[in-house]
Amino acid sequence: MNDRIEELLVLIRPRLAMHGGNVRFVDFDEESGLVRVKLEGACSGCPLSELTLKAGIEALLMSELEEVNEVIAID
Repeated sequence: MNDRIEELLVLIRPRLAMHGGNVRFVDFDEESGLVRVKLEGACSGCPLSELTLKAGIEALLMSELEEVNEVIAID
């Protein structure tokens, strides 16, 4: 599962990089379906980071992987 999540994050990273940001996969909890990521660069602390997280990263992962229930950003 971790490899599948990484493969999908590769698809979104170029869009984040255009704005000086990045996303790093931290872990996946199989029981809860929770994915933890770390937003880096310009994404860290950006006012639009929650939109990027939920409408971008979470939406992509949940549409492609039925095991994913939520994506959260950690510090």
